[in-house]
Amino acid sequence: MTKSKKFFGTDGMRGRANKFPMTAKMAMKMAMATAVTLREHNGAESQKRVIIGKDTRLSGYMIEQAMAAGFISMGIDVIFLGPLPTPAVSMLTRSLRADIGVMISASHNPYEDNGIKLFGADGYKLSDDLEVNIEELIDQNLDDHLAGPSDMGKASRLDDAQGRYIEFVKASIPNRQTLSGLKVVVDCAHGAAYKVAPKVLWELEADVIAIGAQPNGTNINAGFGATDTKALQDAVVEHGADIGVALDGDADRLIMVDEAGHVVDGDQLLASLAVSLQEQGLLSQDCVVATVMSNLGLERFLDDMDIDLIRTGVGDRYVMEAMRAGDFNLGGEQSGHIILSDYARTGDGLLAALQVLLTMKEHGTPASVCLKMFDTVPQLLKNVTYDRTVNILENQDVLAAIDKAQARLANDGRLLVRPSGTEPVIRVMAEGDDNGLVESVVNDLCQTIEKCGKAV
Repeated sequence: MTKSKKFFGTDGMRGRANKFPMTAKMAMKMAMATAVTLREHNGAESQKRVIIGKDTRLSGYMIEQAMAAGFISMGIDVIFLGPLPTPAVSMLTRSLRADIGVMISASHNPYEDNGIKLFGADGYKLSDDLEVNIEELIDQNLDDHLAGPSDMGKASRLDDAQGRYIEFVKASIPNRQTLSGLKVVVDCAHGAAYKVAPKVLWELEADVIAIGAQPNGTNINAGFGATDTKALQDAVVEHGADIGVALDGDADRLIMVDEAGHVVDGDQLLASLAVSLQEQGLLSQDCVVATVMSNLGLERFLDDMDIDLIRTGVGDRYVMEAMRAGDFNLGGEQSGHIILSDYARTGDGLLAALQVLLTMKEHGTPASVCLKMFDTVPQLLKNVTYDRTVNILENQDVLAAIDKAQARLANDGRLLVRPSGTEPVIRVMAEGDDNGLVESVVNDLCQTIEKCGKAV
């Protein structure tokens, strides 16, 4: 059984920039610990090469340089990619034969936060076991592992990193097909895809309006992107666009907006892609992988289409693990992580958008029809802030309240109570056909959690 992790959450390490653990010192120590772990894990097969990408946060400069110093001190060469989507780092880790890929990003969080995601040589996110091993080494003195003066690594920059990723994404469109005739508004969240996303869509002959594409280091995700779609909804309607594409800060997440300005979440996108792949005979084992957060309506819809749904814990890494274990090729999250493993080894918002746009063009139907596959079951999610030093979910009153809530929903709904992997909150989610019951269950349970222990 894997030990619990101190710094890594469900999607790497994350926190407030320049405060522990997201400090330059910690980033350098993480790089050194990662280097030792790789040396022990890869042995003679090690290429002694690391690539580092980042989003557009101001703090990315500090963390990038600190990690580079750590790797170089351990005899590993560093290649800087500059601002680039997370899935590009995954792809380039394999393409460049690097031992590891580093993505510096806090995804959809505000600019004050930052994070570090690590990819193995195979392009997949590091396993829990390797992350635990890195954490154990961070607190140790690694001076004995330092490279000699003549064996230290070197640093260089890959000038065509963006171009390589652009061509990789475009290659997912078969037989020289294009997106001509589609008017698309793309919201880049002032993040990592601010250059590549508009270029890809334009080169595929779409009529492109780009918003959220002027990063200044402090505006990432601020009023734009997959977690704040108001600007995109307004722009789609204003420009009379066929569809809107919203990426998050590191572009591994996708939310869309139809021609009327209505939001299309990851569950609807999964349903649309599943049907399209099934029609082509390309949906592996007629199965889709999603998390426990996906709407019950998706599960019912897929069942009607004779498509199985496998649920995992929250986090696209766990979706990917289930996909690999079962040899499935479509999975994702309601929040917009969409994994198409025939092409990529992590969520890729831009690549997924292209597949959806191509399906929409081939069917010749508006987004409001093509992407509205099922009616969602009423679902409510609330967060309760708490002190992480308190085992609130082991409190007997809380456990009794959870049992009561589940009994109230009975067989007509679902309840999910879990600590966030990235924030100090307990997430309480319920869904069912009776909206009033769902609201009552969630509100009552949140009140109990707030009262118990040392919740703050």
